[in-house]
Amino acid sequence: MQRRTLLGAAFAGSALALTGRAPAYAQGLNEAALAAALEPLDPAVSGALVRVEGSAGRWRGRAGVGDVRSGSPVPWDARFRIGSMTKAFTATAMLQLVAAGLVELDAPVRRYLPERLPEGYPGTVRHLLDYTSGLQARAIPHKDRDWFLEHRFDTFEPGSQVLWNEEPPFTPGEKQVYGNVGYIVAGLVIERVTGRPYADTIRRGILRPLGLRHTYLPGTRTAIPGPHAHGYELIDGEYVDVSRANPSLQWAAAEMISTTADLDRFLTALLGGRLLPPRELQAMLTVPFETAAYGCGLSRLQLNGLEIWGKSGDRPGYNNGMGATRDLSRRLVYSVNTLRMGGDTPVIAGRLMMAALT
Repeated sequence: MQRRTLLGAAFAGSALALTGRAPAYAQGLNEAALAAALEPLDPAVSGALVRVEGSAGRWRGRAGVGDVRSGSPVPWDARFRIGSMTKAFTATAMLQLVAAGLVELDAPVRRYLPERLPEGYPGTVRHLLDYTSGLQARAIPHKDRDWFLEHRFDTFEPGSQVLWNEEPPFTPGEKQVYGNVGYIVAGLVIERVTGRPYADTIRRGILRPLGLRHTYLPGTRTAIPGPHAHGYELIDGEYVDVSRANPSLQWAAAEMISTTADLDRFLTALLGGRLLPPRELQAMLTVPFETAAYGCGLSRLQLNGLEIWGKSGDRPGYNNGMGATRDLSRRLVYSVNTLRMGGDTPVIAGRLMMAALT
C-alpha cells in the first residue's frame, strides 16, 4: 500500500507542477481544452506526455509521474513502446518496396512465401496490410496479465505466431479484422524480397532519411534506451514495473520504441508525400470498403466532420496515439502510462483527440 499512497500523493500534491505547457506559435489551438484534457488524469493512468504541432498551433503537455517511487515527472523527451503504431512503419516499408518494383501490392502472398501458405490461398500483399487477409494467429493469451508477467522475457521466432495451414474464415478482401497476424507475415515478405531483416528496411527507408535518432527496433532487447516514463501494472495495491519486456512476439506488428518528436516527424513526412510516391500513399489512405476503419497501415477517423489519419498502439504500461488532419494543420502525438493491461482505451485519449484535432 505504500507505493499506492506515494503515487496518489504525487498526483494530489503536484499535478500542476508536473504539467508543462509550451506557448502557442499560431492561432487556432484551444490551450485551455488541452490543459483540461490532462487534468485530472484517469485513475488508471500514472503519467502522460502530449505533443501538438501544425499551422493551427503548437503545444506541449505532461502530467502525472514518470516514476512512482521517486515521483519524478514524465521526461519531455521520453521514449516509449509504441505498440501497433509499428504497423504504420512496416506498411510504409512495404509500400516503398512496391514503389521500387520489388513487391507487387496485388500479387498473391504465396508468390513470396510459397512454402508457408497452402496452395490455393488467394490473399494478396494488400490484404496483409489492410487486415483483410483472413489469416489467423495462434491462440497465445498475450493480453492476459498473468501470462504476460510469466512470459514477457521469452523470445518468439517470426512466423511462429501464425496458423499457416488454417482455412481462412472468410474470403480474403471481404472482411476487415484488425490484428497482428497480417503484419507478421508482411515482415516475412519484406525479409524474403530484400534478403535482410525487415528492421533494416525500416531503418534504411524511414529512420535514417528522416533523422529519427530516438526510434528503435529493439528485436529481443528488453530495455527502453534513454529517458522514459515507467509503465506499471497495478496488482493488489502494488505497482509492478513492466517497462522491460521482449517484444519479439509482436515483431513487425508492434515492437518499436519512439518519441513524440520522432513520431510527429514521421507522420508529417508520410502524409506530406516525402516517404511514398502518390500512388503508394493513396493505397495507404484507401480503405477496402466504406465502412472499414483501416487503410494500409493507418486508420481513418471522422471527428466532428474532419477526416483524421493516424494510428494508435499499446503495450503493457503504455497506450499511445498519433493523428493528423490530411492537410497536416493539426497533428497530435501522445503517450500515456496505463496501470492495467487489457483495459479500455484511457478516457484521456479521446479528450486529447477532441481538444487537439477539432
